Amino acid sequence: MPIIVQKFGGTSVADSTKILAAARKAIRAQMEGNQVVMVVSAMGHTTDELIALARQITDQPPAREMDMLLSTGEQVSVALMAMAIHSLGRDAVSMTGAQMGILTDRTHTKARIQSISAERIRKELDQGKIVIAAGFQGVSPEFDITTLGRGGSDTTAAALAAVLHAAACEIYTDVDGVYTTDPRLVPSARRMKQISYDEMLELASAGA
Repeated sequence: MPIIVQKFGGTSVADSTKILAAARKAIRAQMEGNQVVMVVSAMGHTTDELIALARQITDQPPAREMDMLLSTGEQVSVALMAMAIHSLGRDAVSMTGAQMGILTDRTHTKARIQSISAERIRKELDQGKIVIAAGFQGVSPEFDITTLGRGGSDTTAAALAAVLHAAACEIYTDVDGVYTTDPRLVPSARRMKQISYDEMLELASAGA
């Protein structure tokens, strides 16, 4: 059975209505005969709000503690998404980066994925569940939570798609396609007609 990875950005899961709409997209893909992995970002501007909250405490928050804080945004989103899918009559399971076996280096706030052990994801998919993956995060060799920096959820989606040999990696966002960089910041950014998983990983890690 083919695997589809669907990634939903913060604007696509900004409130309960949008979360339910995303849940229906995933269910539709599953009903079409696919196994579905959803990669979900933090809701709306949650990450920015968490950063602002940290800055109210200190101008120089330790990077490790920032990762502990920022990773909570995605954990809220994946739990709510799993609840939404359950409410629509389908089985789902939410998973953190650690639970998915995403191992990164030790660079807090800008970690890079070193390896992914996809055994648990495959097990859940084979049980008929939609897997809801927390984007933007992993764990270091010491099992400390790490975050992947700007574009981290796109990186998670592309990496999972590659490891799972997915038939497709669908990115749902407020930008109409994949660009060479963020078109909201760089007007000269070019839209790409086709992209490989390796290219997607490179662009995502650069914030495209």
